[in-house]
Amino acid sequence: MRTIEFKMERQGLVQPGQEVEVSAHDADSGCCYIIEPAVAMSGCYKGRDKLKTDHGVVKDVKQNERGYYVVVEFEE
Repeated sequence: MRTIEFKMERQGLVQPGQEVEVSAHDADSGCCYIIEPAVAMSGCYKGRDKLKTDHGVVKDVKQNERGYYVVVEFEE
């Protein structure tokens, strides 16, 4: 199992237990992931750390002073 944290701008877009699809977007500094349809975005990951799957399950949605964060667990 592998977990990745995504930044979400608005609350209520996903719920714990929900299965989500992610898409990969290549950038100069690596690859980032987006929960579709444009719900939340991850940080950048180097090529060796790329996901091997495009579906995961939301484990938690957290809020702090910087916004909302979605923790997604992937089976790898």
